[in-house]
Amino acid sequence: MSTTTSDARSPLPLLSRGGRASTAPLGTSEERSPLSLLFRRRSSSEDVKNITSVSSSLLPAFGTVVDDNPSSKPFIVLPYDRRYRLWELYLVILVGYSAWASLFELAFEKAADGAFPTIDLVVDFFFAVDIVLTFFVAYLDTSTYLIVDDYNLIARRYLKSLAFVMDVVSTLPIQFIYKIVTGNSGRGQAFGFLNLLRLWRLRRVAELFKRLEKDTLFNYFVIRVIKLLCVTLFWVHIGGCILFWIAYHYPSPIDTWIGSQVEDFKDRSIWLGYTYSMYWSIVTLTTVGYGDLHAVNTREKTFNMFYMLFNIGLTAYIIGNMTNLVVHGALRTFRMRNAFNHILRYTSKNKLPDMMREQMLAHMQLKFKTAELKQEEVLQDLPKAIRSSINEHLFRSVIENAYLFKGLPDGLTVQLVSNIKAEYFPPKMEMILQNEIPTDFYIIVSGGVEIIRSKGASEQVLAKLGPGDMAGEIGVVFNIPQPFTVRTRRLSQVIRIGHHKFKEMVQSDIEDSKMIITNFMTYLKALNDDLKKEIPFLRDLLANADAQETVHTEEAAPQSNNEEILMISRDENEKKEEHKREGVPIRVIIHGHPPNQDNNNGRLVMLPDSIQLLFDLAEKKFGRRGSTIVMADGAHVEQLDALRENDNLYIF
Repeated sequence: MSTTTSDARSPLPLLSRGGRASTAPLGTSEERSPLSLLFRRRSSSEDVKNITSVSSSLLPAFGTVVDDNPSSKPFIVLPYDRRYRLWELYLVILVGYSAWASLFELAFEKAADGAFPTIDLVVDFFFAVDIVLTFFVAYLDTSTYLIVDDYNLIARRYLKSLAFVMDVVSTLPIQFIYKIVTGNSGRGQAFGFLNLLRLWRLRRVAELFKRLEKDTLFNYFVIRVIKLLCVTLFWVHIGGCILFWIAYHYPSPIDTWIGSQVEDFKDRSIWLGYTYSMYWSIVTLTTVGYGDLHAVNTREKTFNMFYMLFNIGLTAYIIGNMTNLVVHGALRTFRMRNAFNHILRYTSKNKLPDMMREQMLAHMQLKFKTAELKQEEVLQDLPKAIRSSINEHLFRSVIENAYLFKGLPDGLTVQLVSNIKAEYFPPKMEMILQNEIPTDFYIIVSGGVEIIRSKGASEQVLAKLGPGDMAGEIGVVFNIPQPFTVRTRRLSQVIRIGHHKFKEMVQSDIEDSKMIITNFMTYLKALNDDLKKEIPFLRDLLANADAQETVHTEEAAPQSNNEEILMISRDENEKKEEHKREGVPIRVIIHGHPPNQDNNNGRLVMLPDSIQLLFDLAEKKFGRRGSTIVMADGAHVEQLDALRENDNLYIF
């Protein structure tokens, strides 16, 4: 994001000529990026909760330009579509039933006489539908972070995977098929063990918990506790069902752990047996051991030994996870949430507007999210030559397609690519503020921004920019305060180019400067009238350039124009006279506190046209609105005309 600095800017010896590839004027390329689909959740309001938007986002790899439509093919389902996520959630509920019923039906064979077979058929039908649906679900290529929606690639990937084989085997209604073929009911241990293949579906539950743990809408601690509780209950269910199965198939039913208490347990209700089994399993797992239900025969004792040994591992797993959760596992999440809490307290204490609070939260969310990619950590330890090669591989095409750099030689292009920095901006975030000192300009790689003209408390959207467009270059090239505010419309990836680096590279070759001037002038001529009238002296500049072309001074015109607008060396008096002649505000240093406080955090800005606009600018810089403007000696400022260059103004 552009930052305010106290460094004085000397005008650049160039001005540019706007040649976009389509020669379209600024803001006419309203492009709808799929980032709004991949990176944002649906919301009932356009003032979307930015923190939620970024939380559910998937950031593309640096240098990746996503097409306008992520999938224009019919019947293709995006994996992050809200409706598909609801379908997955519904399947997870069915998985819970399948995992419970498969073990229950193995242990209690009489359950096959009830409604369980019918329910199993209905559940298997939904999973069969999901198998067919999977052939139309686009997948994410983890090497490029691009959505693959080709039918053949999706089908080939699924058919070659273990998931397809297991999905089919676990979904086949084997008992139902056996009954149709043979006419028998299909009861027996073999079918019970085949039903255990449904446990393969438990991977969906693991994927759900993995996604919920990373979702900031849910409490991380609660999700982890629920996960551990589900693991514990499922293991209790497994232990109870296995022990009842051992007793049910033992030659002497009386000589079993349950037969010693209930002699006719085979003829009693299956729910009575299930209650006894769960009671024994829970008492044993918690190491209470009342002794009323205990192993009687060798088979039961052998199983009890292994069961208790596994309980030791499960207990260690639970305790270790809880410890890791409290102390280490959630450290990063806790740090992020603490940062959010600090922001909320700060905004509440200083009564900042809701929009500013949302911007702060979204920026902090994006900071933590991009830190997970560890891209900066990877690059900072590499030599400069390798970093330059990486930037050239990722961004050279983006630089070459930007209108300002059309036709530049390879040498300058390589220099530009070596001095850029890729960044992300969350939705509704100001990249550039109107009237701030130009320090950087941006090339949009993905996403979209709005060009806004602020007039007091009102705002007017003058244009919308998409991938490939540039923002902030007018202020940098003319070396004037930024004439517009640039705000992101959605999660955007941009390339930032610094003012000083750009000036140093371009001034080294006059021919390159002339080419950039030519591109920039062509671009300015194509701007719409709303943008032209907001830029000081632009109409006179374009009229003068047209007049020179009319006189057929094609070679002298660029040089003459260049000398008229942007002189390399001027003394301070000439600069002040030009400020007055062109109506450019003088520079002042504003402070957000009374003059008697010892604070050096001043901001160098261009003096706006009115005191009201000065209050607005100070509010954006310091996060609070003042009502008084005084000089360093305590004198109150009532007229801006009385101010001089580099005056210190205290606004509080």
